[in-house]
Formats: sequence, C-alpha cells, structure tokens
Amino acid sequence: MGADLGVMEADTRRMRRDKRYVMTNLKTQDGLQEVVDFIETRGMLQRP
Repeated sequence: MGADLGVMEADTRRMRRDKRYVMTNLKTQDGLQEVVDFIETRGMLQRP
C-alpha cells in the first residue's frame, strides 16, 4: 500500500502507550517471524 510507517508507528505509540506492539512489513516479511512466534506461543500452537 505504500503507507508511511513512521506515521503509523507514531500513531501506534500514542494509542497503545505501554502496550506491546510489533511493526511489520509483509512485503519484505520484516517483523513477520515475531508475530508468528507470538501466535504459536500464546495461542499454544507450538510445533512438536
């Protein structure tokens, strides 16, 4: 989409304050593994 990630991160920091977040770029897969790890761990979907 070509969104300005700097603006998105500033908005996220303002709205989430101390809550955890991850910025991702699915075009380059930057940050994707951290999201997958979180889902596997917190969603109890760990591979055997």
